[in-house]
Amino acid sequence: MQIKLKPIGVVRNEFRDEIPAGWETALHRIVLDPQWTPALEGIEEFSHVYVLFWLHGIREEVRLHVHPRDRQDLPEVGLFCTRTPRRPNPIGLQLVELVAHEANVLTVRCLDALDGSPVLDIKPYLPAGDSAPAARTPAWLRKLWDEERLSSLSTSREQGCEK
Repeated sequence: MQIKLKPIGVVRNEFRDEIPAGWETALHRIVLDPQWTPALEGIEEFSHVYVLFWLHGIREEVRLHVHPRDRQDLPEVGLFCTRTPRRPNPIGLQLVELVAHEANVLTVRCLDALDGSPVLDIKPYLPAGDSAPAARTPAWLRKLWDEERLSSLSTSREQGCEK
């Protein structure tokens, strides 16, 4: 089976080679191909959307086991237990705050994508369907989140930026 993906647009921001500290508060433009402008009608009624994008800047090899965020103090776990960008299919998924919509351009906050990243799809965040209040998480992730709550990254989670 062969799968072909066709980008619908591109990410525009100041992140050329890496995602810097403070990425959670930066504004980004998602510029869709003009043919998709009608498909955005009504999008401004949503506060948050999911952006699926191609991680075009990732050049590192895919490993089956990783330390989350490359932290050696966290246990090595299977690749699919993490949000590492080094994946078999480098597809990024990010919940972002929708700040503005004008014609074929969405302005968003909380996007951890490099400038020029091809956008594959946009989907609205649906609180009743996308939230899983009883979801389980491993101890290492709870430890990581507890540490982040004590740091400046806690602001990103409050804004809906999950990495």
